[in-house]
Amino acid sequence: MLLSEKRCIFATRMKEIDRNNKKSNSTFKTTITIMKQFMDENFLLDTKTAQDLFHNHAAKMPIIDYHCHLIPEMVANDHKFKSITELWLGGDHYKWRAMRTNGVDERFCTGTDTSDWEKFEKWAETVPYTFRNPLYHWTHLELKTAFGINKLLSPKTAREIYDECNEKLQQPEFSARGLMRHYNVECVCTTDDPIDDLRYHKQTRESGFEIKMIPAWRPDKAMNIEKPDFAEYMNKLGEVAGVTLTTFQDLIDALQKRHDFFTENGCKLSDHGIEEFYDEPYTDSQIETIFAKAMRGQQLSALEIRQYKHAFLKVCAEMDYAADWTQQYHYGAIRDNNTLMYNKLGADTGFDSIGEFTTAKAMSNFLNELNMEGKLTRTILYTLNPCANEVIATMLGNFQDGSCPGKIQFGSGWWFNDQLDGMTRQMNALSVLGLLSRFVGMLTDSRSFLSYPRHEYFRRLLCNLLGNDVEKGLLPNDMESLSRMVEDISYNNARNYFKFY
Repeated sequence: MLLSEKRCIFATRMKEIDRNNKKSNSTFKTTITIMKQFMDENFLLDTKTAQDLFHNHAAKMPIIDYHCHLIPEMVANDHKFKSITELWLGGDHYKWRAMRTNGVDERFCTGTDTSDWEKFEKWAETVPYTFRNPLYHWTHLELKTAFGINKLLSPKTAREIYDECNEKLQQPEFSARGLMRHYNVECVCTTDDPIDDLRYHKQTRESGFEIKMIPAWRPDKAMNIEKPDFAEYMNKLGEVAGVTLTTFQDLIDALQKRHDFFTENGCKLSDHGIEEFYDEPYTDSQIETIFAKAMRGQQLSALEIRQYKHAFLKVCAEMDYAADWTQQYHYGAIRDNNTLMYNKLGADTGFDSIGEFTTAKAMSNFLNELNMEGKLTRTILYTLNPCANEVIATMLGNFQDGSCPGKIQFGSGWWFNDQLDGMTRQMNALSVLGLLSRFVGMLTDSRSFLSYPRHEYFRRLLCNLLGNDVEKGLLPNDMESLSRMVEDISYNNARNYFKFY
């Protein structure tokens, strides 16, 4: 081979190497360029379409938080929080579970001998260990949206974040009502026992507060006949209702009086926390016998308990239908698993889990029973077990009757499912097997005034879901229809569905 040919070959190879290097560098640079920053303005929004839908449509919609556990007294008195610990960690069993798992002693979760700073410090120590747990997203989204803090919470930043939050909490706009205004809340529905006097709802209405606070009927204590304090609760209910409770019919009369009282105070929906649905056959005389045994403190069989709960829920459903309320069923939780800690701390302290129940047939039978009698009102079904997503999504279609859009609803991802994967799975199931466009959207299900960013989180996921489909060619780039759908799910559907106004 001639020297000139060798030089030519060498030059060609060098050019190829140079081109490959440039290509490699270009790829590297592209990778660096497209790497997203944590929780920037386009957090969870993968496409331009998703970003447009969120920023120009979803983000501006008010919040209707139709199921929460806020303390009405705090709203009525416009509570001022003494520290970020009170606002953020008080009653938050999600955080307590994480802290316990991280090896934090209980006294820093629920103890009374530790200071607010000590509790906050232990939470800050735990946060870096919550990577990929939704708490990591919740924590930083709440710090960002409420306090304008973009720092990552860790032991290194704990003190400065604690001090900055506490300083801002002294300002009037960080009161209970101020935070609700900040998050553009239009309406909240609290969770209230039939014996509640609803004084704080009345006080809030009479104060002229522009945000609606509506009670929601939660009669679980009257349903849980197997609990040792059932008879004691019956006596309290009877006293409040002005009815001497000796029979099941007396109970119905007492419940009806309290149901009417709730209606007079603006209530438009009920909520039931149940393990399963119940369809065991019963007679009126059987229920009377079961009720009498419970009032005497006698042991009930598993069948008797299920018969009573079936009868009880049916009575409540009939009341809801007559009053034109919406009924909600939260099912599938095994509550208070840790007896030792339940005896020490009580319920709702972080010792609950997803249950595994075969309940589809009973659910169908219960809804069908009401439907056959023409007494099935608007209904929302929530499952704690995501394995039942498709079951619920198909159950809805069995009882839609054209009286209103989405009469039977699939409730949003609940409790352990109100996070990225859980909400996405719920919406995908509803999309495939029902009408996502008629979905009434998100709720906080929270005791915290800092939980409203869960609505933002949900809306970002919704917009991302639709935006990705558009960019993949699975949906048309029809922004008029898409934006209407996003605004409806974020707000309009709930406003029309619940009849709060």
